[in-house]
Amino acid sequence: MAEVAQNEFSYPEINAKNLFVRDHTRRDYYMITVLGHKRVDLKAFRHAHGLRALTFATPEELLEMLGLILGAVTPFGLLNDQCAKIHLYIDSNLVKPNGLIDVHPNNNRATLWLKTDDLLALIRAHGNTISVVDIP
Repeated sequence: MAEVAQNEFSYPEINAKNLFVRDHTRRDYYMITVLGHKRVDLKAFRHAHGLRALTFATPEELLEMLGLILGAVTPFGLLNDQCAKIHLYIDSNLVKPNGLIDVHPNNNRATLWLKTDDLLALIRAHGNTISVVDIP
């Protein structure tokens, strides 16, 4: 995110950061998408949403499940989730009527800006579940 902050983007207020995490059993995986400047306290997040203890997924899990490498985590990677078992939690600040979000197209050398509602509709159509949540 430090490198991203050095770039001038058309819409810096919608810069998204994506975290790929799992519970300690390695059965449940989640993507958390928040505004780029926010820090996510995984312990507080876990308690707020009734989840087991969370940790970051390994680079191997990221590649196997989403076809992505570290530094290129994006909600578009959920389209590679063959079983649609990864749950997306998205910051409510990114979900506004006609609001935009910036995401990588499964490659961190490019950025796309699209309507958040369109992105969420695509992910829902794929079969992944989505929760819009408040992330402080």
